[in-house]
Amino acid sequence: MNTHQLKASITAIVNKMNTHQLKASITAIVNNNNTVSEKLQLICDFLKHEIEYYDWVGFYFKNGNKQELKLAEFSGVPTEHTLIPFGKGICGQVAVSNNNFVVPNVEAQDNYISCGFKVKSEIVIPIFVKGENIGQIDIDSHTINPFSKEDELLLEFVCEKVAEIL
Repeated sequence: MNTHQLKASITAIVNKMNTHQLKASITAIVNNNNTVSEKLQLICDFLKHEIEYYDWVGFYFKNGNKQELKLAEFSGVPTEHTLIPFGKGICGQVAVSNNNFVVPNVEAQDNYISCGFKVKSEIVIPIFVKGENIGQIDIDSHTINPFSKEDELLLEFVCEKVAEIL
């Protein structure tokens, strides 16, 4: 095994260990006695604090019977985008497509809603309850292309745990 392969193996092991610890912490938050709102806020705060390139973490949920998303709990700089029509921006597209959306560089997206000049990339993962897309977790980063498959899998896990308490 050459040096490059060894470094890649070590990085993979560290990522798996960190992901395991992150999942355990998320599970503990979900299983505590706080209200749903408090749990969602704790998840936002925890992810923003623990993952250095998660610069904004928030949840959007379907706004009643309207074809729009409404901002719920978040951690980071306040945003003016508290209501997002389905189909508009990355979050609005996920509300329609029901698929994860990873944006390595927001400048390359035509249908991107700017949340600030510092935002360089975004990842949005839908939350399903009984097969229905009821919301999503949205992460903004000030780094270009920081999100890996591990981020996507971790956030899918977060969304599954959140679905259990909704």
